[in-house]
Order: sequence, then structure tokens, then C-alpha cells
Amino acid sequence: MAAPLKMRLPSADDLFSTQAERDDAQRERVQDIPLDLIDGFPDHPFQVRDDEAMQAMVESIGAVGIHTPLLVRPKDDGRYEIISGHRRKHAATLAGLASVPVIIREMTRDEAIIAMIDANLQREVILPSEKAFSYKMKLEALSRQGKRTDLTSSPMEMKLKGKQSLAVVGEAAGDGKDTVHRYIRLTSLLPDILLLVDNGKIAFRPAVELSFLQENEQAALLEAMQAQEATPSLAQSIKIKLFSQGGKLTSEVIESIMAEEKPNQREKTTFSPKVSKLFAPGTPPQKMEDIIIKAVPFYLQRLKKRDTPEL
Repeated sequence: MAAPLKMRLPSADDLFSTQAERDDAQRERVQDIPLDLIDGFPDHPFQVRDDEAMQAMVESIGAVGIHTPLLVRPKDDGRYEIISGHRRKHAATLAGLASVPVIIREMTRDEAIIAMIDANLQREVILPSEKAFSYKMKLEALSRQGKRTDLTSSPMEMKLKGKQSLAVVGEAAGDGKDTVHRYIRLTSLLPDILLLVDNGKIAFRPAVELSFLQENEQAALLEAMQAQEATPSLAQSIKIKLFSQGGKLTSEVIESIMAEEKPNQREKTTFSPKVSKLFAPGTPPQKMEDIIIKAVPFYLQRLKKRDTPEL
């Protein structure tokens, strides 16, 4: 007896649509989606700042709308997740829009991470912390896709391990594999120290050296920096790291290294106890100096008036 013939029956859509229409349905198209159905990307490493650029975007969107659609992917609950366009969504919200144009694209979680990071690395201003966490996310996504990576090896070892992944990670921003590795090291810094890096108070290379310290050692360093109102140079950071690796880094050692004069260190302003008593307790020396500089000309003018005889 012959085996039953298996046939695929056409669906209603197939029966009542042309091939061109079916092909068009598979293509990505721009469509409007309500803002309240669009969620941000989980653990999005890039900040959305309410700065002058954002205000300009709000004004532009309010006047002419959004020209570049957001890129989103569908979620299982019927909502959407932003791949590219967090700043545009925020600006649209501030401008009072109810919906925004989007392109919906089916993507896996790791494909979405890589696309999200590559799109955001095109921003004009990117903070060190943003690069650090985005590079780490992308490297982990590539790792899950089967590429070998190593987050703990030194730059020299990285030439032998994970070379392809590290090169791919930095492509969108033009960073080489060693630079990518150094940025990823910054994710080991305490948030308060990383904030100093973002604010430009700790340079990039010293920050990389400090990232090798244990958390308790970083906490002690942070206290020393706050007490001395100073941050370590590259030479000091290397010295601190060496003491840490030797198991000899204590608060006293940190304070001693931080007290060393740096070649470009600005002279600290100090005042005698007599002068300090004229100000409220806790007034920073710099503020005292500013007040004195502003007050002295008025005082001298008053003396001159007093000593000048009336005609």
C-alpha cells in the first residue's frame, strides 16, 4: 500500500494575497507605536542626559517630528524593547508625543546587545564608564555566540587569547583590542572612583592600574583622595598597584604614596590659625582665598579714603 501523500495546504492569507504582498509582509517597515508600549534596553550602559543637546532635540521633535525611526524588537508580552533610540524616545516623551515611528526587527538577546552597543558607540560624547560596560556586554555576547574570550588576562596574553573577539568589540568605535581590554578593566572600579574617571579627575591609564585593587583597598584609596583633595598620578597608581599585588597595601601606605608631590601638582593654599578663625568651620581653603581676594581691594580703598584729607 502506497504511503499517504503529504501536502501543505495553503493558508487563507496565501489564498487571498499575491506573492508580492506576502514578500512585502516579510520586509521591515516603519510604523507608529505608542510610547507606553516601548521599554528601554535592560542594563543599558549609556546615559540619557537632560543637557543642552537633549533640549535641542526636544525642540526639533516638537517642530518637525522624528526623522530617524527607533529600532526595536518585539517582546513576548506584546511590548517592544529599544535597540537604538533611547534618547529619541526620551525627547519624544518630553515633547508630548503619544507615539513614535519604529522599525520592528526580530533579534536574539545577544544580537540585540551587539546592535544596541554598535549604534550607541556612534554618539559624539561617550563617557569612559559607558564604553567600559558596553564593551563588557558586547564581549560577553560574542562569547555566548561561541567566540573565545578572556576578561582576566593581561594585554600581552590577550594577543594570544580572544584576539578575534576583542578586535570585533572595538570596531564600531575604532578602538584596538588592548584599548578594549583596558576599558573593560574599569568595570572593576568602585562606582565612586569610576565617577571620578567620568568627571576627568582621574585619568584613564591611572584608573586602569587602580582597577586591579581589591574593593577594600579601593575604599581606603577613596578615603585618602577625599582627605587630601587629590587623585593619584600614573606613577603613584602603578606604585599602589604593586603594593597591592605584594599584599602590603595598607591605609598608611596609600596615604604615604598620595602625599608624594607630583610634578604637575598645584600648590595647596594654607592659612594660619588666626586667619582660619575668621571663617566658618569647614570652609575650604580655596573659598577662603577667593573671599580674601575679593575683600582686600575694598579694604584698601577704604584705607585710602580714610587717609586722604578733605579739601
